[in-house]
Amino acid sequence: MTDAASGAPLVAVLDYGSGNVHSAVKALIAAGADARLTRDRGMIAEAAGLLVPGVGSYAAVMAALRARHGDELIERRLAGGMPVMGICVGMQIMFDRGVERGMDTAGLGEWPGVVAELPAPVLPHMGWNTVRAGEGSTLFAGLEDERFYFVHSYGAQEWSLDVMKPFRQPVLTWSDHGAPFLAAVENGPLTATQFHPEKSGSAGIRLLGNWIRSLPAA
Repeated sequence: MTDAASGAPLVAVLDYGSGNVHSAVKALIAAGADARLTRDRGMIAEAAGLLVPGVGSYAAVMAALRARHGDELIERRLAGGMPVMGICVGMQIMFDRGVERGMDTAGLGEWPGVVAELPAPVLPHMGWNTVRAGEGSTLFAGLEDERFYFVHSYGAQEWSLDVMKPFRQPVLTWSDHGAPFLAAVENGPLTATQFHPEKSGSAGIRLLGNWIRSLPAA
């Protein structure tokens, strides 16, 4: 779905009470999307892309998401092969579980694995960091040497999803803080970043532009 006047692809930003949503909308617009903060189920279903922000604890984000039936909206889009992008805790909840301060919370289960505290002497991991972009990345095309802005204490530190041919292997991008952790995943219609593109300056805008240009045409 695109805006008839501008031709920009419509990206719905899921409004479920979590995340720095207004800065995400502004960043998407700057990157070339017709971005709209919405809870409208029809718009979310029909948009070219869905952005899932997330700030706060894993448990709080999952509770807010389920209260708005956001988990169902995400799952329906992915089942239909429609693009979804998660940011920060919006990436973390795509995994099976999150463990924070002894609380074990079920996630969306799109990817196997547990999100756990980073084994670093200083937490949170806050500020600019480099990434090791996976081979063939669409998201990081032309951005392999850029830095991105992180704010988190937890992350996915392993990857165990085994994708069989003829399906394409996920593209994994890693960073380090105490230990390696996943900075981004590109897996079919589901893309996610642990860092905040909307806080990452021009590099973040360009990265969002790469994702927007990958969205299906109307």
